[in-house]
Amino acid sequence: MNELEPSALVNRYESTDDWRAVDEYFALTLLQEDGALIAARDAGVATTMPNAEVAANQGAFLKLLAQISGARRVLEFGTLAGYSTIWLARAVGEQGQVVTLELEPENAAIAEENFRAAGVAPRIETIIGPATESAERLINDGAEPFDLIFIDADKPNNPAYLAAALKLTNPGAVIVIDNVVRDGAVADATSADPRVQGVRRVTEDIAAHPELDATALQTVGEKGWDGLIIAWRH
Repeated sequence: MNELEPSALVNRYESTDDWRAVDEYFALTLLQEDGALIAARDAGVATTMPNAEVAANQGAFLKLLAQISGARRVLEFGTLAGYSTIWLARAVGEQGQVVTLELEPENAAIAEENFRAAGVAPRIETIIGPATESAERLINDGAEPFDLIFIDADKPNNPAYLAAALKLTNPGAVIVIDNVVRDGAVADATSADPRVQGVRRVTEDIAAHPELDATALQTVGEKGWDGLIIAWRH
C-alpha cells in the first residue's frame, strides 16, 4: 500500500473534528434518537468493547435499510449494549423479530435491560455464546429465513458468518457487514492484522458468490474512517 506523505497524514487526522461535527449536525437535524437510544449508546462504555457501537446516523441507516427492504426478520451478529439492535427492532415493527447473537453474558445483560427500557424486548431474542455456534444451531433447528442480516462481530470470523448467513436467508435478503475499511488497511494485502484479513476474505467470498450483488461504502465520522459492505441476494 502506498505510504502517505506526512502532510497528507496531518490533513487526514486534523479532519476528524470536522467529520464529528458533520455527524452531529445530521444526527441533530434528521434523526429521532430518543432517551432509550441515548441510554443504550451510553451503556456501551460498560461492555467488553466500549464505544464500539455504530454511530447514530449509522443506526438510522440500518433502520431505513430494513424498512426499505421490508424486513420482518433480522439476524444480528454482535450485540454489545444493543444500540443497533434497538434501531433494527423498531424497523421490523411489533410483528417482526430480531435475533441477536452475543458472546459475552455481561454484554447481553446490559443489552436486555436496554431493550426493556426501549419497549422492544418482546420482539428481540438474544442468544449467548460464540456466534458461529449459535448460528449453526439456528441452521440445524430449521430457523425461519431472515430478511436482513447485520454482521458486526469479530472480524476474523467474517467468512464464517457470511457462510451461515447464506444458509439462513433466501433470495431477496440483504446482508450488511460493518467495519470493513479499517482506516484504509483493507487495501493492504500483506497486512498481518487478522481483522483485516477477515474482511478481505469475506469480500472475496462475496465477489465469488453467484447469488450476491454487493458494493462497499467508505464512511468518515465520529467513528473515524471505516465503512460497510451491502450485499443483496438474488
